[in-house]
Amino acid sequence: MLDATEQRIIACCNALMDDTLELTSDLVRGYSVLGQERGALDTMERHLERLGLPVTRVPLDAPGFEEHPHRAPAEWPSTGRYNVISDLNPGAPGSHLVFNGHLDVVPAEPVDMWTRPPWEPWQKDGWLYGRGAGDMKAGIAAMVMAVEAVRQAGVEINFPLTLQTVIEEECTGNGALACLHQGFSGDFVLIPEPFGAQIYAGQVGVLWFRMRLDGVPAHVLDPSAGRNAIESLQEYLPALKALEAEMNELPRPALYVDHPHPFNLSVGRVDAGNWASSVPAHAILEGRVGFPPGMSPEEAMQRVRDTLMARHAELDDATPPPTISFHGFRSEGHVVDLDTPGIRLLSECHEALLGEPPAHYLSTCTTDLRAFHVSGEINGTCYGPIAQRIHGVDECVNIDSIRHVLTTYALFIHRWARIADNQETHA
Repeated sequence: MLDATEQRIIACCNALMDDTLELTSDLVRGYSVLGQERGALDTMERHLERLGLPVTRVPLDAPGFEEHPHRAPAEWPSTGRYNVISDLNPGAPGSHLVFNGHLDVVPAEPVDMWTRPPWEPWQKDGWLYGRGAGDMKAGIAAMVMAVEAVRQAGVEINFPLTLQTVIEEECTGNGALACLHQGFSGDFVLIPEPFGAQIYAGQVGVLWFRMRLDGVPAHVLDPSAGRNAIESLQEYLPALKALEAEMNELPRPALYVDHPHPFNLSVGRVDAGNWASSVPAHAILEGRVGFPPGMSPEEAMQRVRDTLMARHAELDDATPPPTISFHGFRSEGHVVDLDTPGIRLLSECHEALLGEPPAHYLSTCTTDLRAFHVSGEINGTCYGPIAQRIHGVDECVNIDSIRHVLTTYALFIHRWARIADNQETHA
């Protein structure tokens, strides 16, 4: 049942939908691929300031962060790069609630495949389109406007609450980790990833790897005088597929037992050669492999090394062994503890609005939930809008689902005060 205050909060959410879509669209216009996040960060700061919310920049080059045990290695500088957060009531008594969303997006190229340019948001048939609209700028707008809806309804937020908007979720997870490293932690985290209105129950481990093969360059007048690195690279693909199959045959947590294929391989990028009329002297493959919760990133790295070096030995063609390296994601998987006050409260809010308990969702990817789990032992989950074609062409997010997430989050914030009060009472 919804009381009069909660009905008022819901009315404020409905009244704020235009503002929520405006913020989403403004964020989409900031095409925030790796290294170009500044526009989206500036937009975030302006909207927070417009709402009268405090703004703090959290740098990714903070002292000591380079040595953080869970920080993923990056091949680009962190100098001058930062997250934007809004920290409400720091130091106040009660349980600390965190909302976390990522502003960075994956590249949209080739943009000529899109109906419209991916950084120009548009609406059609109840969907909002644009790169990052679903993953996950609509969710960020919903979590920010949920705070505003509660305040407009005349409800005081007197417990610690932090809104985190971070970068590098799509490649390292270091943005969220930088917040935790600098003390912006909490007791429970909600992340509006676009998996729909369901409780996120677990995620897999993820590892990025790179393999370089060197050939012998030669003029095409006599290709046999060289060794074609591109052709050699193809000889390694069956071994990588076998590694994928091996990962899926390993023991896994009970929640994943019935999943047909949770640990996926992606050969995501190839760079090779330098001239159409030359035998290519090098080929570089970059990929991603999923692995079971409970396996360490170090073990996953060793399995990749062993797989590729064993394949090299099988080929027996006198070529140099591949050079294998790792960058970006090296993220542990984990299973969410579903029996906690925060999860139970979220389920309660969902049911109050939709009349039935939420479903659970098992992920075959990783999210920034990993940082909170491994670095702070902080429980949380993902609960967000419905999106289609994330990382693909004509990415879009369902507008009614944004409204639902906005309303659920606002109701959650209002009811979270009970948990905060209970912690203060038992402190």
